[in-house]
Amino acid sequence: MTAAASPPSSDSPDSANAARRAWMAVLARTPRADLETALNRAMEGTPLPTFDWLRPPETGLAMVRGRIGGTGDAFNLGEATVTRATLRLRDATADGTTVGVAFHLGRDRRRAELAAIADALLQTPQHHARLQAQLIAPLASQLTAARAQRQQDAASTRVEFFTMVRGD
Repeated sequence: MTAAASPPSSDSPDSANAARRAWMAVLARTPRADLETALNRAMEGTPLPTFDWLRPPETGLAMVRGRIGGTGDAFNLGEATVTRATLRLRDATADGTTVGVAFHLGRDRRRAELAAIADALLQTPQHHARLQAQLIAPLASQLTAARAQRQQDAASTRVEFFTMVRGD
């Protein structure tokens, strides 16, 4: 999970969207304690900005859909608890249009608030490079390492079956 090194621009909307999707995926998957620690470390010496809630953190349900065989028809698998938040930074830009959004599985409202703040700050040129290097990159590598460990743990329990063919 990597993201571009510069803030999203209107010059290349596809790459800007891909970069934002990448950092939002990292923010959505990171546990609150890790996110809060990393954000405080990255913003050390700079207070978190003031903001206005457009949609304060709220918890609801989202339908989880699956596909038969991974490629077939879609079906409703069940519901999952999701928390979302949307905020607007007050002083990041002259026109006040920097909006941060967060969605994650679970009920942790503080985690949604932190992720929305980080998303908004990552869109500002004065904070983007520092947050990419000190927040997103370390968190992405932690998530990658955790995923690799889970895969290794699962692989260690794998049972290989084989069939012997009887020759006549």
